[in-house]
Amino acid sequence: MAQTSIVKVTTAPAQQSFNPIIEGLKAESTVTPVKFDPEKHLAFTPPSEIIQMKDIGYGEHIGISPVAVSQPFPLFTKEAVEQMRAEILNPKVMEEHGVQSNIAACQIRGYASKYAPFAYDAWNHPATLEIVSKIAGVELTPVIDYEIGHINLSVKSDKETQEELAAISRQKRYFAEDEGIAGCPWEDDKPVVGWHEDSYPFVCVLMLSDCTNMVGGETALYTGDRKNILKVRGPQMGCAVVMQGRYIAHQALRALGAKERITSVTSFRPKDPTLADDAVLSTIRGISDVAEVYYQYGEYRLEILEERIRAKLKAIRRQHAAGRKFDERSFKAFLQEQEKFLQATDKEVVEYENVVPGHIAWLDLPNAVVGDDAANGSVANGNSHPVKRVKT
Repeated sequence: MAQTSIVKVTTAPAQQSFNPIIEGLKAESTVTPVKFDPEKHLAFTPPSEIIQMKDIGYGEHIGISPVAVSQPFPLFTKEAVEQMRAEILNPKVMEEHGVQSNIAACQIRGYASKYAPFAYDAWNHPATLEIVSKIAGVELTPVIDYEIGHINLSVKSDKETQEELAAISRQKRYFAEDEGIAGCPWEDDKPVVGWHEDSYPFVCVLMLSDCTNMVGGETALYTGDRKNILKVRGPQMGCAVVMQGRYIAHQALRALGAKERITSVTSFRPKDPTLADDAVLSTIRGISDVAEVYYQYGEYRLEILEERIRAKLKAIRRQHAAGRKFDERSFKAFLQEQEKFLQATDKEVVEYENVVPGHIAWLDLPNAVVGDDAANGSVANGNSHPVKRVKT
């Protein structure tokens, strides 16, 4: 069998080093590790709004829930965030699990079960899962261990940060004095993560950075007709956003005026095995330890199939015991559904030698504008643009 390892790419769109994070934030390594306690570490307040799929132009048949995305809401306390930051700033985590891709310059993946016991326990705790599930409108469970606490990083030097803050101040003054409007739109051709659809049904995106001076940092979503953009404001530190990202084209906008933007993304699937599971591996295959992802993906897919078969077996036994005629049409429909499920699973398990290192399936869509406040929380006009998918 071919040997596989975590893919490390040297051709990312915007090269960044992990060293500035480690050097600039060494003090966080002194944080004393503690165990996750929901009474101490959860700070949940319901979101002010939950946007529905129909509100942004997606049909009722799209997805596993009517929910598209929530507005940011408080989820974890400052102490919890400090614990999570300390875990990812472990030099071994950066060295062994840092990756790059064609749409994201700095990411950390697959580290939580080994190096981040606090984050791992936090995202698996029933209290956390209840919160995320309630907002999503469907009971969820982490899709696989590998996708717990995926980290997206954007880091700048002190000089770059100060230059951005000065430019933002000048631009705001210009708009206020000469145009009579507030705001500071910036064309952003280098988002933290480019346009894509997630591999898994739902994600919970947690902010791990101080956003005090940040301009931008929002999540931009294309509407179902690909003609408009909805921007959900970036969460503050310890706050999160829940999104049905498998079915919505979105990107993470670059944060201006802040030295860093660190987000933690945990992916979820429906807990009910009878619900549709449209998970794919196109956005994660090339930036992962492929063998480990295939094992975890294959394990949970077979578990779903096992539970479905057991439930169907129980049903036909019960019907037979009741003296009912065997329903051959229902049985054949069940078999055909499982055949499709197996075919979809087979399609995602690409042979090792055919996996393209650092490649993520992306969407060729116009980038959103950083700092266009009018677009936050509402649909803004965008350019109509056909979707172009890169072959995987």
